[in-house]
Amino acid sequence: MEWSVGASQNFTEEAAAATTPGIRHLKITHLTSGVPVDDVSADWQICSPETVAGFTAAGYFMARELHRELGVPIGLLNISWGGTRIEPWTPIEGFAATPSLADIFQQVSRTLPTNELYRAGLQTHIDAVAGWLETSREALKNGAPAPVTPVFPEELKPLTAHTSPTTIYNAMMHPVVGYGMRGAIWYQGESNHTEGLLYLEKKKALLAGWRELWGIGEFPFYFVQIAPYHYGQENSAILPVFWEAQSACLEIPNTGMVVTNDIGNVADIHPKNKQEVGRRLSLLALKRDYGKSDLVASGAVFEKMEIAGDTIRVHFTETAGGLKSRDGKDLTHFEIIGEQAEFVPAKAVIEGSDTLVLSADGVKQPAAIRFAWDKLAEPNLANGAGLPTSAFRAGEIPDYDFLALKVPESKAYELVYEMDLKQLSSNPAYEIDRSSEISGAFDRIGYFIELRKNDGELQWAWASMDPFTGDLKKIAIPTVASGAKFQLAVTNLNVLSNVEGLAIGENLSGNLEFWPHNYGPTNSAKVPGANEQVWDIGDEPIDPVAGYGSMQIHNTAAKQTVFAINRWDSGPNADLGIGNSSSDARSRDWTFSSNGSHYESARLRIVIRKVAN
Repeated sequence: MEWSVGASQNFTEEAAAATTPGIRHLKITHLTSGVPVDDVSADWQICSPETVAGFTAAGYFMARELHRELGVPIGLLNISWGGTRIEPWTPIEGFAATPSLADIFQQVSRTLPTNELYRAGLQTHIDAVAGWLETSREALKNGAPAPVTPVFPEELKPLTAHTSPTTIYNAMMHPVVGYGMRGAIWYQGESNHTEGLLYLEKKKALLAGWRELWGIGEFPFYFVQIAPYHYGQENSAILPVFWEAQSACLEIPNTGMVVTNDIGNVADIHPKNKQEVGRRLSLLALKRDYGKSDLVASGAVFEKMEIAGDTIRVHFTETAGGLKSRDGKDLTHFEIIGEQAEFVPAKAVIEGSDTLVLSADGVKQPAAIRFAWDKLAEPNLANGAGLPTSAFRAGEIPDYDFLALKVPESKAYELVYEMDLKQLSSNPAYEIDRSSEISGAFDRIGYFIELRKNDGELQWAWASMDPFTGDLKKIAIPTVASGAKFQLAVTNLNVLSNVEGLAIGENLSGNLEFWPHNYGPTNSAKVPGANEQVWDIGDEPIDPVAGYGSMQIHNTAAKQTVFAINRWDSGPNADLGIGNSSSDARSRDWTFSSNGSHYESARLRIVIRKVAN
């Protein structure tokens, strides 16, 4: 919202045309406060070629359209701060009204002198200081050293950072609460974009607080969906999940959303076409607040899907006379998942005015779809008014058996253990444990791990090898009770995986690091290619035996960790990973990653190939 007219496209022409004194603009300076304040210094400006450069671009271009259509004065209260999160804009009343954000409510409450949490914390500190004074006086009297003075608790200090909850609201918005207004517009999200559906809860808190304090009911709130952007090396599905969360915010009463996936710039987090952003915001207001009910203010919206043989029929509302391709080319960014258990590009054919028929080569049993599910997606689906459709997904993805689907070798193997790695603990418990009922010799051992990230991405890896032990109790997660401790080379290692960069192949050279011990980076086993400065394919187990814990399989020649399960006694904060880790400069084998909570699901299966009688 702070992006200015002066930084937008075609500024020279826009400035020359900004002879509209019926538009006024007030910009509040960046301020923060730990408590609400009642006044702020700011001046109104009349729109002119000399002043318009500093106006909020999205707000000004919306106001210009409203002024043209309605002929009424428009005032813009520009209360904005680029790059900020949503939490600082939310009053404590909003957090109080949102149970899922109770932790933030308590964080803020502890800093307010009238709150019981603050008073209790302060009393505890006062008691500690009183005890220190008494002890220190005795020490002074007796010539003894005094203890260190108790430090004032950080959690009781006023919140003042522009990243802290409530601080921007308190200083920049509270002074204008009660000011006459027709509605609010909001363009934010980049700083929260990794949070997925949690953003919906935060938007609920924001609006609950604003609406309670303004006291004029559920005033209109129109927001802009953030545009496609590359976000460095970030997983491509994180941003679509956030777009999904922004769409979910429409469940909040009297809200509307502008979609911008057709007017962005994937190389610039601040696309300069704010004219169209403002126009689309004005369409929402004109249609819903100013009686222009014949206007189209939204792109096509997904309604339902139906599986019909090897196709999926997708129905939309808000088609404005008919779906179309905005560039005349085949529709893009539709995907189907079917029996191959992977999303693949789909052909989308328009049928009638409100339906698409999706199909994909080789997919005979389609189950689910997704649209624009990539951070760089700039799809070309439009409705009759030329407005775009937001990213969405629909259908139920079956619980595919990826081991059977992706690893042909596994068909000759028999399951011994199956474990939900989200339930890891110091005493690992298996959902299936057949180690006591299986007898006879075996000539191969296989490990299959599946990790589904919180953004939905599934990673899997298979590693099989000649037996390194004949004891089935010792092929599982190594514990003190099992006595499993292996640091040795394995032969005929086969590796398959869908993780980019992980070397796959057959009859590879590999090694194991299975133990319940602590371990250091010293390469005492002389593993070829290991680096003694980092935790990697060649580490050294050290005491205590009941320590950090390592269950790692490595591709020695490639200097890669195939997969790692470490520190299982930390449960949700265990180390889990496939391929080499890059999250910590000290580690290539996921040691210290504490990333178990980053996965929506995590599963391990251990299988053997029995020797035929």
